[in-house]
Amino acid sequence: MIKRIVVLIMVVALAQSTLNAQQELQLSQYMFNQLLTNPAYSGTHEYGSASVLHRSQWVSFDNAPTSQVASVESPIGEKLGLGLLVTNDSHGIIKELSFMGNVGYKFNLTETTKLSLAVRLGVSSYSTDFGDISVWDVDDPIYSSANISGEFIPKFGAGAYVYDEKWYVSLGVPTITAPSDDKLILTSANAKYFEQHYYLGAGYVFPLSPILDLRPSFLLKYQNAAPAEVDINANFLINKKLWLGIGYRTGDALIGMVEYNFSNRLRGGYAYDFTTSDIKNYSNGSHEIMIAFDFGEDILIKKTSPRYF
Repeated sequence: MIKRIVVLIMVVALAQSTLNAQQELQLSQYMFNQLLTNPAYSGTHEYGSASVLHRSQWVSFDNAPTSQVASVESPIGEKLGLGLLVTNDSHGIIKELSFMGNVGYKFNLTETTKLSLAVRLGVSSYSTDFGDISVWDVDDPIYSSANISGEFIPKFGAGAYVYDEKWYVSLGVPTITAPSDDKLILTSANAKYFEQHYYLGAGYVFPLSPILDLRPSFLLKYQNAAPAEVDINANFLINKKLWLGIGYRTGDALIGMVEYNFSNRLRGGYAYDFTTSDIKNYSNGSHEIMIAFDFGEDILIKKTSPRYF
């Protein structure tokens, strides 16, 4: 039954493939660490994990977006999960540094299936620099305003994550509220610094042979100010060591990715986005590199059960 539900959700995601939008802090390797899109991912393994990631988007553009993400998450006892997340996002004249903490609680739905519910509390430091742009409409009050330097913005988010060893269904709203519109530069009286982003995802592992597994997954991203966007991916695990995958982001990019398990603890990944929109005429695509380290007394579980998600 669960398998049918996961597959059905994937079909719904495929039906959305004509819709597209650029989402905040977009990552191609989301399926290897879902802490960014869902606080409830915290502590859902028998061991902890720490990772760092760097993304360079639309290479060859001046002031193109770049993002860095550092995270750590771990179970605390049998029921609690904790997560810490630091992100640094730079796009054009805007820079945002965020610090976020997650606290989750796990419920047993069946002998092997669990539900994790979590909340996120955090703060962002927001800055702008109009000195880096040329302004032709000098009377626009937006550009006559002073630069913003380190304006602090509190944030609150939540998520739910249902999972088993070989599948998951995820719903996350990483930031439900960020009450700082009155402190930031906005483009109109009705504009908002922040719109809620909703992330719905699912994945399933199909064992094809003793040395080959297939893991399809998707991530549907939606915010009220833009059309929906879907990442659809298929990754193959070869000999419990090497992940090779391909993905498609609706209206935006084809994605190639690889991850290698150097040991039971250390793994690394790389993704390249082949831009399919008109931006492809001016950009050399996007690069993303990730290093992760798993830790804890139960890390030896990975010898017989690889980390699928």
